[in-house]
Amino acid sequence: MTTLTETPTPRVDDAAVARRAAARNRRKVKSTIFHLVAVAATIVVLYPAAWMLFASMKPNSDIIGNTQLLPDVWTMEHYTTALSGIGGVSFWTFFNNSLLLAVLSVVGTVLSSTVAAYAFARISFPGRNALFAVMIGTLLLPFHVTIIPQYILFNNLGLVDTYIPLLAPKFLAAEAFFVFLMIQFIRGIPRSLDEAARIDGCGHWRTFWKIILPLMRPAIVTSSIFTFIWSWNDFLGPLLYLKDPSLYTMPIALRQYIDQTSVSDYGAQMAMAVLALLPVMIFFVVFQRFLINGVATQGLKG
Repeated sequence: MTTLTETPTPRVDDAAVARRAAARNRRKVKSTIFHLVAVAATIVVLYPAAWMLFASMKPNSDIIGNTQLLPDVWTMEHYTTALSGIGGVSFWTFFNNSLLLAVLSVVGTVLSSTVAAYAFARISFPGRNALFAVMIGTLLLPFHVTIIPQYILFNNLGLVDTYIPLLAPKFLAAEAFFVFLMIQFIRGIPRSLDEAARIDGCGHWRTFWKIILPLMRPAIVTSSIFTFIWSWNDFLGPLLYLKDPSLYTMPIALRQYIDQTSVSDYGAQMAMAVLALLPVMIFFVVFQRFLINGVATQGLKG
């Protein structure tokens, strides 16, 4: 008769169970604290935007005198005023001007920066290091230092009161930040791809167009997002070079609602600010995943 022997059940260490439970509790507490801090920081960051949104629905008398977030009296007349324009120029004229400048700025920045970045990263030519150092040095040069000579130059060329002074630097790779960003991205792409393309008979142009440029999509989208936002929000450039109200952009139009010598229409200004913010938010939401990839990635991992 065969007797069955039972396998002894291993004892569970009560102390180990307690330690694991305590560790889980600590993680839960840390996670809760982190999320509470994140929510609080989000509220602080978004409060001005929320105040602007609700202020656009308040009467003018309550915007300055009443500091509470929600309006006592709701009104949409400010949006009607903003959409009707100011100074005989419609809202859609300002909107189209800003959109035109932003889109052309993106096109110019992407075209010029990618070509310049490829030249610095992949082509050996005399003076490359010196030119690269000069380009990096321009990052340390404040924009305000070059305002007067640039204005004199464009004024002598008869280009003031046109969009050319605002767009020409974009097509000439004058944005050193984006050139540097793309150079670092290209340097992360294995040179073996270039060598394989060269064996197949590709020159620099075909290598750039067929191999490098498709791999630069995260960096291109990142540059496009920043360029679009900076161009859309640019106030100083249009203020200097544009004189004709029909050429004004959204930031200049916002300024027209404030008059220190008479009555300022703060409600219409808030409504215009909300309408001006929508395209930037939409643009950012659509391409935000590329923004993270473009900043974090270093090219192919191979």
